[in-house]
Amino acid sequence: MRTRAVELVLVGVLLFGLTVAGSALVAPDRSTAAVDDGTSRATLVGSQGGGPGWHEHGSAYLLDGTGVEWREDSADSYFDVQRLPDGRVLAGFMDSGYEECGPYESPCAHTGIRLIDPDADGGATVVEEYSFPVRSQSNSEIHDAEPLPGGGFAMTDMDNERIMIVEDGEVTWTWNASTIYDEPEDPTRTDWLHINDIDRIGEDRFLVSVRNANQLVIVERTDDGGSEVVEIINEDEPGSSDDSCTGNGQLRDTDGDGDVRCGDPSILDHQHNPQWLGDGAVLVADSDNDRVVELHRSNDGDWEIAWVVRSVDGSSLHWPRDADRLENGHTLITDTLNKRIVEIDENGTAVWTYPTERIPYEADRVPRESQGSERDLPLATSDGVDLDGGSSEAGIPVLSTLVVGVRAAAPWAPVWFGETQVGLTLVSLALVLAGGATAVRTRLGR
Repeated sequence: MRTRAVELVLVGVLLFGLTVAGSALVAPDRSTAAVDDGTSRATLVGSQGGGPGWHEHGSAYLLDGTGVEWREDSADSYFDVQRLPDGRVLAGFMDSGYEECGPYESPCAHTGIRLIDPDADGGATVVEEYSFPVRSQSNSEIHDAEPLPGGGFAMTDMDNERIMIVEDGEVTWTWNASTIYDEPEDPTRTDWLHINDIDRIGEDRFLVSVRNANQLVIVERTDDGGSEVVEIINEDEPGSSDDSCTGNGQLRDTDGDGDVRCGDPSILDHQHNPQWLGDGAVLVADSDNDRVVELHRSNDGDWEIAWVVRSVDGSSLHWPRDADRLENGHTLITDTLNKRIVEIDENGTAVWTYPTERIPYEADRVPRESQGSERDLPLATSDGVDLDGGSSEAGIPVLSTLVVGVRAAAPWAPVWFGETQVGLTLVSLALVLAGGATAVRTRLGR
């Protein structure tokens, strides 16, 4: 029995060693790389950070193409970032430790927007803030804001699941998602919709990402100060399954009609940061499908996939949360769980790669044209619809969750430590524990 125990432990240790060594040998190169084409690749990054709950070590920073030019890291998390015409940076954020907490116990978390003023010495100063207290650090944040031509900002409000316009520190207009979605009794106690992005795409018209419904909603501010939903991208089809939208406390049928408004997950699945390319085309980080897609409106009004990217430089995308079409036709992708920012050309070839230390939320190339207004950007020109040529493999739910936890809580862990490595590590641990248990039983049986 003692020999058996030793064998189990040795096999477990050997399996773990081979898993780590073999995976490291075949892992893709993580160094910064760029094609020498004379292009400036100054890029703003909003970093959610990492750690428990993904709310530690957040920062907003500017890459000069090869390194960090400046960084502001006084918030637990930063999200969407963009440079304003005056050189300041607008950023969504969440931070804890506030004493002004309204109905919540002090200290509490605040979420909102900050204006950041970079300096020439590698630092940056928060010069202005609009924020309010929230019940929880998790899934209650303002992830995105847009400057408006007449002043003020349009922004998401995940805590109350709405979009709003804030002018001079006051909310002057709102659209509440409960006008079309079944609202729970207290929306601040559950992450039921996770509205995570807003873009101004026309006069008083906004593109809104409703993540948990797999849908993009176009909302218009009416002349009387009200609101109207004018289009839904990935509309719910009668009789379709709602399973992808109803797990983990998300959408629920509170009105009892037997249905919730859930889009087809094969088109979009819990997406982030859509970019309006012009009337009839939108680019989306299709996060839970681990890909970037370009959707086009067909002649009959349906939205169809016209272009897909699933991998870059031989590495599959892992929960991408931002994709921006650049004026030269390239696409800038924030590959969140691979902890990298990549720029690809029209055929999917990487022309710039930057590995990030912690989890990136969003990246924005500067200067960004047409800020705060409708876009008219190049559409995909590749002859192939699917640049990777194959469908993404479905993850194993438990292992996928463990991988996400590893990437967040242990930023030092290599990004190639994925589902396969986690699974083999668990087998290795089980063998070692079995060997230990066998040894204990042998000793007690003497």
